[in-house]
Amino acid sequence: MKCLVSGATGFIGRSLCQRLSADGHELLALSKSGAALPDATPTLALDLSTRQPDRGQLQGVEVVFHLAGIAHQHAQESAYRELNELATIELARSARAAGVRCFVFLSSVKAMGPATTAAARTEDDCVAPTDPYGLSKWRAECALRAEFSDGPMAVVILRPALVYGPLAKGNLALLARAARLGLPRPPDLGGRSMIALADLVDVLCQVAGAPQQGVQTWIVADGQTYTTRFIYDHLRRAAGKPEGKGWLPTAGWRLAAAVLDRVSASGGESTYDKLFGAELYSAAALMAATGWRPHTAFEQVASSLMQPAGGQG
Repeated sequence: MKCLVSGATGFIGRSLCQRLSADGHELLALSKSGAALPDATPTLALDLSTRQPDRGQLQGVEVVFHLAGIAHQHAQESAYRELNELATIELARSARAAGVRCFVFLSSVKAMGPATTAAARTEDDCVAPTDPYGLSKWRAECALRAEFSDGPMAVVILRPALVYGPLAKGNLALLARAARLGLPRPPDLGGRSMIALADLVDVLCQVAGAPQQGVQTWIVADGQTYTTRFIYDHLRRAAGKPEGKGWLPTAGWRLAAAVLDRVSASGGESTYDKLFGAELYSAAALMAATGWRPHTAFEQVASSLMQPAGGQG
């Protein structure tokens, strides 16, 4: 099977490309920079916000995995719209015109808007996103559903929760650093859904291997509830360190988070809510439709998370 992967050099793209190659699939890897993959596989330099693959490059492609997008950056709202939304629709149109049988779009649970309760959310439990990233993903989803529901090309929209794995970036990288430095043990509050990188790659391959007609939208999460304390404790154990001391009271965490918010001036969800809020998601619909089950436990990956993050995606 010939597969096209956009965002091939990113955190998820690298692992997906490795899996596809190992499974014997023919691979066309796209990246903005054109950098090679870790195994020296070349990628085609293509900025999807300004240009689409030509018909010849899509010749014979059966599955498109669209992973490219702007995520953990403080970009202009127009940049999110150009790449996350408009480029997604154009790539899907190009894929349909080339006879691609399945288009897999990696969206995000952020497309569902902010959580309003502590209950696990399902695919239809959506509110208006309040940040440019979530809004761009939501608009791309809506456009795909409106245009491709009745066509010959199957479209799968996946909304992964927070993805963890080797060389993860963002808040997980910061928490790993805190565990290495011996910063105070967090309070046991809140809880979030996550998904292991290896399990997400399994889902990507499974839905592409047996696509269902129309447009399918599924949350991807492993069903566990992860508190910041749980993650911190397992990272400490993975590094061979004793349990941290919880000497900073909750009020101190609130104050420290407020200071970080003021310094970063990034807007969106507060640092305190990211650490101690409730954001839970259910993958029951995905499991029922595909039979997929997660196989990775956080403890299996914790030691790799303690390694400093690598190059750019």
